[in-house]
Amino acid sequence: MTLQCTTLGMTPSFGFGDRIGLATPGHVAAMLEAGAGMAPIFPQQSIREMTRTSRTPLQVMEDAVHGAEASGWKGGVGADADHLKTPADVDATASVGFTFFTIDPSGHVDQKADDYSENRVREKFADLTDEVSWIGGYQGRRIELSTGTSIELTEAACLRAAVKYGRAINQAVSLADYIRTVQTAANRDHEIELSVDETDQPTTLAEHYIIADQCLSRGMKLVSLAPRFIGHFEKGVDFKGDLAALDRSLADHAAIAKLLGPYKLSLHSGSDKLSMYASLAKATGGCFHVKTAGTSYLEALRVVARHDAPLFRRLIDFARERYNIDKATYHVSATLDSAPTTAECPAISELERHYLECWKSVPEGRGFTNPGRQILHCTFGSTLTDPTLGPAVKSLLAAHVDSYTSILREHFVRHLRALSAGM
Repeated sequence: MTLQCTTLGMTPSFGFGDRIGLATPGHVAAMLEAGAGMAPIFPQQSIREMTRTSRTPLQVMEDAVHGAEASGWKGGVGADADHLKTPADVDATASVGFTFFTIDPSGHVDQKADDYSENRVREKFADLTDEVSWIGGYQGRRIELSTGTSIELTEAACLRAAVKYGRAINQAVSLADYIRTVQTAANRDHEIELSVDETDQPTTLAEHYIIADQCLSRGMKLVSLAPRFIGHFEKGVDFKGDLAALDRSLADHAAIAKLLGPYKLSLHSGSDKLSMYASLAKATGGCFHVKTAGTSYLEALRVVARHDAPLFRRLIDFARERYNIDKATYHVSATLDSAPTTAECPAISELERHYLECWKSVPEGRGFTNPGRQILHCTFGSTLTDPTLGPAVKSLLAAHVDSYTSILREHFVRHLRALSAGM
């Protein structure tokens, strides 16, 4: 490999996940057409996705870098080792050249903290006094944001933040220290994204402020942070919720990032969220990172639909069999009853519409949702590791690389132009 991945700093960036290893030419084509002013991350995959697709960090890196080189990419490239939880995850990804490390401390978040009574919060905090010592430094402070919003760090807010995120912050800082040690020993640069978006409740402004301030003050090389935003960011479909309320919330979160960092505001589950992209770019002043993954897999299935209709039908039947099991780790609303079976759709164009369409006009403030698209999205791991279907999909894509590249180019040009509209 001659193309070397590097850190991207504060340049607005876009992550292209590829669960099969053949999508990078399409990603490059989209960047060349509509990605001016943004930096790409081509090698990007989480440890969870690697496990589900039976890929290694080296395979992810080589597929993306070789694809970028073959497609004529000459610019800088980041490499995202996504959703890292352990030092072993770091070792596996750092050793093959990843530079952008996404720390996921969700396993240490108390997901029930938002529902605790005040007395229960105090009881829970009593168990953390040996681990969390920062309450006094925040309690009673009032933070004025450039948006005009004030953050009141009351005793109750600080205690609840400590109970919910105290151990998660410690775990994140510890893993960041390990990443710094590994990268320094190898004489390689690095940057860190912190993911706190995988929670049941949105991240409050007080929580965002405390989390980021703690991580920065304790030496984390934080380049971006992914809060859990208001509304619904389900897989494979557009944003669902109140866009006006999201605009205001994005502005406040971006103001915190500018005040404390600056660092980028990161959007996870960014695939197909076109209705709010301009708002994200505008609120952050172009200081953003967007992460996509499953959408490239879904567009691969569009290639299947157009070149092998019987195989596409088999994939849908298989996905429907697996969906209620595979959806367990995802925030989705689709049900099997909400999408037609293959027997109910004699025309392949009708099946493609029900299972892959995502560019319909939507009412103001409401995102478009496609249940079939979510069913296919959640079952990617089972499909790609199936001994018959997995090889069949990969073989078809390899035989129709130009078609896949063209479909991805068109798909991601929509994403990039929507972001550019806000810049």
